[in-house]
Amino acid sequence: MIKIKRVYEKIDIHDGTRILVDRLWPRGVRRSTSNIDLWLKNVGPSDELRKWFLHDPDKWDEFKKRYIEELKTNPVFDKLIDIALNTDSITLLYATKDTEKNNAAILLEQLNLRLSKIQKVRG
Repeated sequence: MIKIKRVYEKIDIHDGTRILVDRLWPRGVRRSTSNIDLWLKNVGPSDELRKWFLHDPDKWDEFKKRYIEELKTNPVFDKLIDIALNTDSITLLYATKDTEKNNAAILLEQLNLRLSKIQKVRG
């Protein structure tokens, strides 16, 4: 099972492996006590794309399109797919306040699409 969650939310026993998917470390979160199992910063949107978007809701559709294009050639996304295939439960962590329009939501969607394709091939 894969889910997304704000990094500031309370840890849950069902979170499984907690993976931070933001390019920047979240404000106010100590690295030593963060309860983040893995930081895949390079799976986050490129600095150029992130700075262009600036969480502007009017740019969401274009941001999503561009980010999906970046993921197609991102080897860290492939690593995340491998983790998802070999782990019972993972939680993708993000810092932004917007719980619907964020890179983790796009990653969740794209991971589920890729995993369903893999499962179809495996039969």
